Amino acid sequence: MSFQMYVPTRILFGEGQLSNLHEQKLPGTKAMIVISDGKSTKENGALDKTQQELKMAGVETVLFDKIMANPLKSTVMEGAAFARENGCDFIIALGGGSVIDASKAIAAMATNGGDLWDYIGGGTGKGLTLTKEPLPLVAITTTAGTGSEVDQWGVVSNEETNEKIGFGGYDSLFPQIAVVDPGLMKSVPAKFTAYQGFDALFHSVECYISAAANLMSDMYALTAIENIGAYLARAVKDGSDMEAREHVAFANTLSGVVMTLSGCTSEHSMEHAMSAYHHELPHGAGLIMISKEYFTHFVKNHACDERFVRMAHALGMKEAKEPMDFITALVKLQEECGVADLKMSDYGIMPEEFMTLAKNARTTMGGLFFCDRVPMSDEECAAIFEKAYR
Repeated sequence: MSFQMYVPTRILFGEGQLSNLHEQKLPGTKAMIVISDGKSTKENGALDKTQQELKMAGVETVLFDKIMANPLKSTVMEGAAFARENGCDFIIALGGGSVIDASKAIAAMATNGGDLWDYIGGGTGKGLTLTKEPLPLVAITTTAGTGSEVDQWGVVSNEETNEKIGFGGYDSLFPQIAVVDPGLMKSVPAKFTAYQGFDALFHSVECYISAAANLMSDMYALTAIENIGAYLARAVKDGSDMEAREHVAFANTLSGVVMTLSGCTSEHSMEHAMSAYHHELPHGAGLIMISKEYFTHFVKNHACDERFVRMAHALGMKEAKEPMDFITALVKLQEECGVADLKMSDYGIMPEEFMTLAKNARTTMGGLFFCDRVPMSDEECAAIFEKAYR
């Protein structure tokens, strides 16, 4: 039942909330706006609107537009140098989870020496502690997937070592302000709405079955699962359905909070290994690919039967009585969202990689395995990849 809670981020939630940014107490006078290397924030007006709000607040801006779907260490280091060269005193992360994750690492490396991997705790990281406070961060999320706008963690890939590892954990890496404006999410394509929505779902599912779960995290997790179950398929089918968009965005923000209270399980470690070797694989898509077999493994091992039944209820299966009913409800939602038939092979993943991926998952993100209620071996991880493969 014990828990510790500290989520200091001021959240502006709801359609149109970006228009209130200029009224907030911002943490500096020159902002580095970080966006993706795509076109969406420029074409849908989010960048112009953000720049307008900052101008109204008397803030000067420069733009860094190089963040990719699975952000790389090299890009983080380039961004940190850019922030220093331009004399920026805070960061505006405008984009999805990858942009916000990368921005946290940029904020840290803009003020600290050395290489990002010096401060990474897993794999080949040196595990050093930051000696200087990161630049303050404001997060404006344009997707509903990672909840990164309200937590103190980010995930970055090292392309030199095929490692994708979480970075952060410092109170100073919580965004000071999070703008969660579902109006900015209207243009997200259907398949990415689904991928991101399932990422949010699995954050809460994993934290609910985690050994670290507690009374407070359960409240956030179940509410998030209920909102995803009721509204994600609607948001996928009609991106302009603002009621659905708003509920999915709400679930996503809750899923970010729940990760500060509980802990994700090894499913996230396993997917990080997949996309560490295959950078084109969207994180949410990778999670979907392994989810059925992953959670079936824990159902069959009776990890927490009553919790699986409760999650089936939360997904809308009110008549659920058996743990496997959760798997039925999960697959049904994936079918409704058109993502039940995703293939690892479409992203170049081969069967001979399964043990490599299993070992990579434990080496880079081994801490999440301690959140599994039933210990899982490398062989069992590889078997889940094999069963999920097509």
